[in-house]
Amino acid sequence: MAERQKRSKPWLHFTLLIASLELLAHCGASHIPAPVVKVNPNWEVVYRDADVYGVVGKAVILECGPTLPDMYIWSFTKPGTEAIRAVAYDLGKGQRIQKLAETLGQVTVITNSAAVSIEKLPLAAHGLFTCQAFYDIEREPKVYYYYVHLTVRVPVTKPYLLMSDVSPVEGSTMWMRCNLDNGTGPIQYVWQHETRNGNISAFAQGNANVINMTDVNRNHTGWYRCVASNAVNSESSNRLWLDTIFGPDIPQIDVTPYSITERGYSALERETVSLLCQAQSNPASQYVWFYNNSQVYTGPQLTITKILRMHTGDYACLAQNTYLNTRSKKTISLTVYYPPDGSPSCSVEPALNHTSLRLLCSWPGGFPSPSLHWNGHLKRAGQDEADTGQQTNPLTNTAILLPSEGLTSNDTLFTCMGSHLALQQSAECSTRTYIPPAEPVCFAYVTNTKQYLMLSCSWDGGAPKALVWWEGPGSHGKGGEESSNILVLRYGTARGGKPYTCHAKHPLLAQTKTCRLTLEAPVLLTRRRVVSVYEGSDVQLTCNLRSNYLPVSEITWFNNQGVGVQDTSKYVLLRTSAWANLTVRDTDEMKDSGEYRCSTSNAVGGTEINVTLVVKKHPMPPNATLISVVYNSRQRNEVELEWQVDNEEEGGWTGFILQHRLVSERPGRRGSNNDSAEETEERIGPPAWYRNIIQDPEVRSHTVGRLIPTITYQFRIIPVNHRTVGHPSAAKIPAEPRYNMYPAVIGAAIGGMLIAAILTALLLIFIIRNRNNNPRLHDMLFGLQHSQSRENINFPEDEVVARSEGGIEEIGESPSPGPTIALPRAASPLTTSQAPPPGEEPVNVTITVKATGS
Repeated sequence: MAERQKRSKPWLHFTLLIASLELLAHCGASHIPAPVVKVNPNWEVVYRDADVYGVVGKAVILECGPTLPDMYIWSFTKPGTEAIRAVAYDLGKGQRIQKLAETLGQVTVITNSAAVSIEKLPLAAHGLFTCQAFYDIEREPKVYYYYVHLTVRVPVTKPYLLMSDVSPVEGSTMWMRCNLDNGTGPIQYVWQHETRNGNISAFAQGNANVINMTDVNRNHTGWYRCVASNAVNSESSNRLWLDTIFGPDIPQIDVTPYSITERGYSALERETVSLLCQAQSNPASQYVWFYNNSQVYTGPQLTITKILRMHTGDYACLAQNTYLNTRSKKTISLTVYYPPDGSPSCSVEPALNHTSLRLLCSWPGGFPSPSLHWNGHLKRAGQDEADTGQQTNPLTNTAILLPSEGLTSNDTLFTCMGSHLALQQSAECSTRTYIPPAEPVCFAYVTNTKQYLMLSCSWDGGAPKALVWWEGPGSHGKGGEESSNILVLRYGTARGGKPYTCHAKHPLLAQTKTCRLTLEAPVLLTRRRVVSVYEGSDVQLTCNLRSNYLPVSEITWFNNQGVGVQDTSKYVLLRTSAWANLTVRDTDEMKDSGEYRCSTSNAVGGTEINVTLVVKKHPMPPNATLISVVYNSRQRNEVELEWQVDNEEEGGWTGFILQHRLVSERPGRRGSNNDSAEETEERIGPPAWYRNIIQDPEVRSHTVGRLIPTITYQFRIIPVNHRTVGHPSAAKIPAEPRYNMYPAVIGAAIGGMLIAAILTALLLIFIIRNRNNNPRLHDMLFGLQHSQSRENINFPEDEVVARSEGGIEEIGESPSPGPTIALPRAASPLTTSQAPPPGEEPVNVTITVKATGS
């Protein structure tokens, strides 16, 4: 722009500048008419008008020509005035925004154009904006006036609805008003109605914010809102509920179940009848029910559960509108019809001592009484077949007598029909006559207290029921009863071997059926009268009845003590009605041997049988002998033993019991070998045998460990045959272990002693010969008195020497065998018992070496 101005003609630049300054000066003055632009008569001034609409708070752009002019000036004229005020300009030296722009919003000039952008548009920006644009100043200047008429509009605010009466009475008049706080006109109003089910419709519209409603009715009830709109926006008010007050109308009574008669409504007895009263009203009606002019219930629905005949009468419903204090009433008549309960009941029974049949049909109750009749051609007693036909009686029961000779069929169906006014369909019942399908059944049983014998006879099934009676020997018998008959006899009075006969008679049979019971005393059998077993095993004793006796007999077992047997850990009973087996478990010779008794009895008699149980011990096993008992090391805490069995070819042993016990302690620990046996036993306690169980009969060696080195032990072996314990072997004390280095050590010791003896002898000879030259040495060895040469022998070494002088202790067998071991009968004979563990205190051990020449 600066270069263009330098190249332009000086006079033209000066003329435009003067014109612009004059315009700016006049624009700064208020209420002064705009001056006429003075230009060269050859110049052309162009005018353009445009209308622009803006919204308060929004943004708007005001255009100043399609291209960027060389210079431009924006000015604003407020409506109602003629003053032109500068807003922004550019005279070739950049954009300039005036203070006036601050009242018109956030005014900016768009880059590379003369257009103006106004953000946050205020209402004060409403007016005339003028843009003076100068183009092509260097050659033929042109001036454009762009008049922009800016209209600032205000959006409508959220309207709120007012009603003169939100609860009008039906038929009254009311008005509604839609109020606005702000908004640019013109404003249009639309009135909307929303029903209870959600349907929305517009019922009025226009530029008035008030409408009048005349003759309001119940259909006007619902939600109402108004919608206000202008050129900017549209806003809807919140809903407002219009509640029309009306009623009550004449009530409508619905009866369930629905049934109409000449007298009104009807119902069946014991049905649930519901009377629903509905009357249009707002607010809702209050309902009161009357039965025969007496108030019985309050509420719209009167429900009568299991309606009875006494409920017949007039029912009236009174509807009340408590708001308007209005009421309406309606009355209906309800008649209760009740048929007989259920269906007709048919039965057949014997007549004339079970020689004829009587058909019975009854259906009691009902109003009116039901009608009953038998279908088909039925032959009555004393009538011809031609005289038969349907029998119809308006009664609640009817009966027909039929002789049995006229009934040839075993299975005949008879039907009785019943009808009633309260039923749409007839009811019927059927009865059938037939002979019991099976034969009569007889059986006998005894009461729990064994006071009575019961003989039962039954012939179940059939229609009608058969007649049953008993005949027995002597005066035993009982008269007839239907289906079943029980003859009661005192226990023990029944006669054995003679039959008791049961007779059964049915009207459809000419002959009588019978069944018989013959009572007998029971007889017992057993497979073996004498049973022999080895001790420790289980044995079963059997006892059974020779046949099935009447009455049923129960078998009882008694043990060898004469006590009745029950299921215990010792005895197991397995029984049925025909046999009973007794199992004796873990037999013992002393406790279980003897006579066992099996007993039974019934109402006719009783019997018993004895079974002898012999419990034997297993044979004595052969003797065993220890052949080697030796310590396996110098620590003396383990002993290896070997033994042999006499007469191994004969067999008869199942294992061994290896026993050991403590007999004494070694010196240097708690005592000495000079202690007596009683002192040793008192110190370490009485000798007790500890045992190791060996269950393999083929084993001939064993190692016993965890021994105390300072204790001397005895060992013995006992063979075992199941529960029979043999004789113990001779007890032995373990021997010391043998080593190959003993001869060399002993030889070296003897050689050393010989050399020491020779040197000692030579030294003594030298001292004796030179006693005068060495008197002190001589006196030291030979000159002391006996009283002064006593030696203290309270040391363990002297005790050992003294003991060795007394003799060498011999290791031999114990002269007497150990006590017999008593094994528990309920456990296995091979239960292991170990020796107590050694103590933890330190042990002093003295080793004496005895050398013998080979």
